[in-house]
Amino acid sequence: MSQFRVKAIMFDLDGTLIDSAPEIAAAANQMLADLNLPTLPVLQIQSYIGEGAQMLIKRCITGDLDGEPEVSQLERAQALFFEYYAKIVSNSQPFDGVLAGLQTVWRRGFKLACVTNKPEKFTLPLLAQSGLADFFDCVVSGDSLPQKKPNPMQLQHICKKLRVPEYEAMLVGDSNTDIEAAHAAGCFIITVPYGYNQGKAIDESRVDAVISDLTELSNLIELIT
Repeated sequence: MSQFRVKAIMFDLDGTLIDSAPEIAAAANQMLADLNLPTLPVLQIQSYIGEGAQMLIKRCITGDLDGEPEVSQLERAQALFFEYYAKIVSNSQPFDGVLAGLQTVWRRGFKLACVTNKPEKFTLPLLAQSGLADFFDCVVSGDSLPQKKPNPMQLQHICKKLRVPEYEAMLVGDSNTDIEAAHAAGCFIITVPYGYNQGKAIDESRVDAVISDLTELSNLIELIT
């Protein structure tokens, strides 16, 4: 594989660093039960992850990737989901290889950031409880800025804050949302195959590399000094 020369590495959270689908599905199904709607299989809810909490909730209510529930129903659903998810968000665990992979690139001196469409009130406790928070120089959540992935604003913000040009930065993610954001920002994009890409395989022709887990990342990158 090629080596990529970068200064900063940005990591998606859900489906890349953390296996959060079981807890998201549990909270979503409690929400649906309270709304007298049918509960859903975990894999179906997993296919709805990746574009923020509101989109996830809309999809769970309607059973459609592009569904639009009534405003009053959506407001009630959001309140229920946030209530239930807040109680269990920190139970999610990192995927195999994440801790070792982050330790290696952190020790080598790369600037690290976490960029997620997850709301900050869930992102920060999850990173802290999972033992990953201290690796990151910067964390940008789904409600930190006016736009989130696939818009490039979050990636551009991180690069500016870390004082790294976008072409010397890399995003590691698991979905088309990550791929589109990286392309729009002008960053390298590396993906993992185990995440939540709406149940679809990653189109490898659209990424710079695919790694089986984060322990392989260090072999692909060279630090720009």
